Amino acid sequence: MNADQKYASYVARHFRWLVEDGVATITLDRPKRKNPLTFESYAELRDLFRGLVYASDVDAVVIAGAGGNFCSGGDVHEIIGPLTQMAMPELLAFTRMTGDVVKAMRACPQPIVAAVDGICAGAGAMLALASDVRYGTRAARVAFLFTRVGLAGADMGACSLLPRVVGHGRASELLYSGRSLPAEEALAWGFFNRLCAPASLLDEAHTFARALAGGPTFAHAMTKKMLHQEWSMGLDEAIEAEAEAQAICMGTRDFRRAYEAFAAKLVPAFEGD
Repeated sequence: MNADQKYASYVARHFRWLVEDGVATITLDRPKRKNPLTFESYAELRDLFRGLVYASDVDAVVIAGAGGNFCSGGDVHEIIGPLTQMAMPELLAFTRMTGDVVKAMRACPQPIVAAVDGICAGAGAMLALASDVRYGTRAARVAFLFTRVGLAGADMGACSLLPRVVGHGRASELLYSGRSLPAEEALAWGFFNRLCAPASLLDEAHTFARALAGGPTFAHAMTKKMLHQEWSMGLDEAIEAEAEAQAICMGTRDFRRAYEAFAAKLVPAFEGD
């Protein structure tokens, strides 16, 4: 992709895609199977999130599922079955590809809001976890069920991301047991930012995403970058990185617009530059 790429006209092959008012919506759309992922949808998600680095018309992303469920994970018949017949080089290529989806989600500058209803399991739980903000419903059930199919709980970055969201002990329990985490418990543990009624879930996720898209998007991208990079920094290194990041933001037109609007007792109109 080239810089200043427009994504409103992007045609997705393996999920629904829509861009309105700077907010892109990804809808996993295989409701009869609870929206499982396939080899092809993994690859398309990876490539799409990588390309969003260059998107000039997308300032925030909402990811959701159709039909009352978020995502049931990798398709049992289209992924799990074929994996049992693969040799190690093919298996490693697959696991690296799925991890690349999470890498691309964390590296894209746009904040990602997951709207989670119903089943959110396996790789689906990782899509939600890799998002920046998670809205759920009381019907949501989150499960990192890798051990239930004989795999390690260490999948797609789960052992890195989950402890940072819910704490080490809670993450250990979930990743060892593969149990389902009910919505109220997920909210109390900090996995969900809030719970919404099913009928209003997407509206509330879009409302928040539009607020982000209407804000200082360059600064939001910097915030996301710092949140990601500072995981591996000591405090002194993090403070210096933030000093540099903030100085860059102070050189933007949005920073000046905010000052001028404040001085004039107006609401600033941010433009992301």
